[in-house]
Amino acid sequence: MGRYTALALQTRVEAVSGLPDVASCRDSMARSIERVAAQVTASKAFIGSHVGLVVLPEYFLTGYPMGESAESWRARGCVEPGGREYEAIGAIAASNGVFLSGNLYEEDAHFPELYFQTSFVADDSGDVVLRYRRLISQFGPTPYDVLDRYLDAYGADSLFPVVDSALGRLAAVASEEIVFPEIVRALALRGAEVLCHSSSEVASSILTPKNVAKRARAYENHLYVVSANTAGIAGIDLPNESVDGASQVVDYEGRVLVEAAPGESMAAHADIDVEALREYRRRPGMFNVFSRQRLALFDGVYADTEICPPNGLLDDAGGVVPPGRDRFLSVQRETIARLRERGVLL
Repeated sequence: MGRYTALALQTRVEAVSGLPDVASCRDSMARSIERVAAQVTASKAFIGSHVGLVVLPEYFLTGYPMGESAESWRARGCVEPGGREYEAIGAIAASNGVFLSGNLYEEDAHFPELYFQTSFVADDSGDVVLRYRRLISQFGPTPYDVLDRYLDAYGADSLFPVVDSALGRLAAVASEEIVFPEIVRALALRGAEVLCHSSSEVASSILTPKNVAKRARAYENHLYVVSANTAGIAGIDLPNESVDGASQVVDYEGRVLVEAAPGESMAAHADIDVEALREYRRRPGMFNVFSRQRLALFDGVYADTEICPPNGLLDDAGGVVPPGRDRFLSVQRETIARLRERGVLL
């Protein structure tokens, strides 16, 4: 395995939430795919043939739902696994000879009442080789909300997938999940070496919580983080450029190798040297913190302090309950109450 270049492609997102009908949403998604396809091709031509991995921002086809019911968002903003959108995305990867990672909203035949936010990796032949469903979300359903049935359908390995590829062992994580150490640690313990992070986040000239977290996750797990932010979201009332800039590549010692300025940009690209990462991980010493963990110390802490029980969207008979938007904040309030009852919070 030689060195290759990873690109965090900072591209604009066109929101579909305000569009008048389903057909308009689908047309917008198709146009976004065409624009991204052109940008990937042009970026690789400019940077060089050594570009092997391209990461796209969070929900790059649609933006996020803005109060739609689960039923409405499935029709307006979700894609079918293996459907035409994925075929077009796979064609971008194959025609450019790159691995392509991104994030979107998916339907799921096992859970027709819900949708899931999904990060994917398509390989250089166009096949989707990794599918990660976001596990922690403030305003959307996740596998955790229907955990028992999700595990029955997909098995435990589906929660923290890692794919062994020609570019190293790849994994993906969505947006603010980068601030939850346990998720990236679980992926690293399954061998992840390069983390594809699709995000849509407020950027700043000073360190933000997410940018602190990217450095921390990269260092404490000794892996690369390729983080693509949006270049603004058009079609929403929020000032469009609030979520713009700071796409970056972070190396396995927590160093930011490159960072993009605001606007649509291919500036955030840097070399990935997986063999050097592997050598670093094998080297004994104080700075190899990943090998110095003592995980058994924490078994009891986690087992005894579950503060947000799983299966919150399953009824007593095991049926799926479509969530109302107020449901997610109410769950958070209940969790805070549990923390207070247990004396964790004063």
